[in-house]
Amino acid sequence: MKKYAITCFLGGAGLMYFADPGRGKRRRAAVRDKLAAGWRDVTNEIDKAERDLRNRAHGLGAGVSSLWKKTDADGPVLVERVRSTVGRAVSHPHAIRVRSGGNGQIILEGPVLLDELDYLLKRVKAVPGVRQTVSRLEIYRDPSGASSLQGGVPRRALSELAQQNWTPSLRVASAALAGTMLAAGTRTRGPARWISTISGAILLARAIANKPFGRMLGTERGAGVVDFEKTIHINAPVEVVYAYWANFENFPKFMTHLKEVRHLTNGKSHWVAAGPGGIPISWDAEVTEQQTNRLLSWTSVPGSTVSTAGVVRFDAEPEGRTRVQVRMSYCPPAGVFGHAVAWLFGADPKTEMDAGLVCLKSLLETGKTRAHGVTITREQVPAAAGQPH
Repeated sequence: MKKYAITCFLGGAGLMYFADPGRGKRRRAAVRDKLAAGWRDVTNEIDKAERDLRNRAHGLGAGVSSLWKKTDADGPVLVERVRSTVGRAVSHPHAIRVRSGGNGQIILEGPVLLDELDYLLKRVKAVPGVRQTVSRLEIYRDPSGASSLQGGVPRRALSELAQQNWTPSLRVASAALAGTMLAAGTRTRGPARWISTISGAILLARAIANKPFGRMLGTERGAGVVDFEKTIHINAPVEVVYAYWANFENFPKFMTHLKEVRHLTNGKSHWVAAGPGGIPISWDAEVTEQQTNRLLSWTSVPGSTVSTAGVVRFDAEPEGRTRVQVRMSYCPPAGVFGHAVAWLFGADPKTEMDAGLVCLKSLLETGKTRAHGVTITREQVPAAAGQPH
């Protein structure tokens, strides 16, 4: 009975949302457009997967045939093969020099960290055409002894499943497997049904979002589940555009998904946005860098419901125009599942940011815009203090 009541409640809420006399038609059209765009993305991914499989089959055939053919390579070709391998084996590949000693001999020189040595030699010996590896490497236990070993990112060869971004063929195969698991979940009973259904849903989301499971589920805080970029050209001087953008409290006036933005102290601000179904979602953010008329960057404070970060660049163009470039990433509650719900209901930041920038462009170029069903004039949206209006 309880399950039936919840189903009825959710169904009724969805019906009210899409059948609303004022905005229902627009919402239905938006969902229809999004589903059509999603289907185009699916067909494009299947096409990529077909090409990927063909290329892999060709490579597999070449690898098999090479077992019966001579694989010797001349010095320059072999050196380039080894350099490519070194770049994927150590954290400081630029510090290692690779030379050919002739007849398949490879000579390695330069500094290397002790904990990377064995893996490096193993990878180099596995390069086709390498018959002998001569190590003249300088071994260091920690990077403090060599300037060329400062910084760097550790590298290791990962299986395709462990990669952050899956290949098109793996994504399509995973989606097919997920569909099979979901179908099996509808035919079983008991715990097996839930295990199959939940596992299939997670695998399908992983294949669609192409994000690591931690980021997809929203457990990796500080990492964006969704990254997007938007560039718009505004026919107004850069000083004016920056001034209006720098006053965050004005955003709710022309960005309809924002309900409130309030300045706090020490460069922090409190944000309230309308989530799916109009449910308010709030978080705190802080400015991390500010260059007048050039750049604004921000990030959400630790513990926020929504993890977000972004940067806005302002570039002056000829004839008094301004290019505004926005780069943003965010991780909503429930990760990619939360984003999927928001995307379906037209409440995701990408959609709202696009609409908000169009409103700002209209406001600065014509002196007015439409938001919240009413006309907003330039005089109603003051610029930041001390900036031109």
